[in-house]
Amino acid sequence: KLYKRYAFLRCDDEKEQFLYHLLSFNAVDYFCFTNVFTTIMIPYHVLVIPSKKLGGSMFTANPWICISGELGETGILQIPKSILEMTFECQNLGKLTTVLIGHDNSGLYAKWLVDCVVVRNEITGHAYKFPCGRWLGKGVDDGSLERILVGELASSIQETDERHCRTPPMQQSPSMIRRFVNITPTSRQKLNTGQIQESVGEAINGIVKHFHKPEKEGYVIHILFSLEKAYVYFESLEHIEFTQEENWQTRAKNFCKFVAAINGAPRNIGKDGKFQLLVCLGARDHLLHHWIALLADCPIIAQMYEDIALIKDHTLVNSLIRVLQTLQEFNITLETSLVKGIDI
Repeated sequence: KLYKRYAFLRCDDEKEQFLYHLLSFNAVDYFCFTNVFTTIMIPYHVLVIPSKKLGGSMFTANPWICISGELGETGILQIPKSILEMTFECQNLGKLTTVLIGHDNSGLYAKWLVDCVVVRNEITGHAYKFPCGRWLGKGVDDGSLERILVGELASSIQETDERHCRTPPMQQSPSMIRRFVNITPTSRQKLNTGQIQESVGEAINGIVKHFHKPEKEGYVIHILFSLEKAYVYFESLEHIEFTQEENWQTRAKNFCKFVAAINGAPRNIGKDGKFQLLVCLGARDHLLHHWIALLADCPIIAQMYEDIALIKDHTLVNSLIRVLQTLQEFNITLETSLVKGIDI
């Protein structure tokens, strides 16, 4: 009753022919079918949105971008610096995951503050937003000329507010609303899952707000400086007799190998990028808990931190090590955009 007489579902000949081909669908057909959809050229539209306060109207460098997805990546694509927008075609990238954006640092004004990048699949209409909120340029922020941005599928509902995407260390935590729950031995209030999640979120916001510092006093820069000092210390031990056990020596050599590879990589990543890359590689190879134990025993690190620091509290260090050891249960695969130029 819902379909007209000439509709597909009411045409017996067409139905029988279709079902015959469907049931006879074999491995060769499947290979051809999937090969077509992975090699078909898809148009993508890219829009780079600079900061509204510092829109980069005087930006003189030549920007570029590399888009990665579950099925592949585009390679380096030059972006017209005058409009910061373009459309290109490439093989189907699948679900988009990361964007690597940077510039060649040319011209008199080569400092660029990018708010976010938006990439839209012109066939499916899916748009992915890649928040940035950081500077790209020498002598500003952490001096990086390129950044890796992680994307998310943008909502179809347009946002009505004017909030900008901002990432650490420039991010400010929202104001925290304190709620106090009186719990007495005779009357204990049971919290549901939502209340617990809200309380944890407020606690994290409070911690972020407490430790938030201006950009020039970023903690990541201090942490990376500490790691560099530890690297120099462990490298110096190559030329003298080790006094530590064999496992300690192996961990020290591995740590130095990873730091040297990151420092020698042909990429213009800043201090934040180097630290993030070290953490990603350590997680992939299940070495983070070894490195934490190594740094906790390093005398150089002990001189750089106060007694109340986490790295000098053996109880907290052991707790952190136990948490990081759980990563050994997972096989972590990093996208090529994260480790490009580094072969370990």
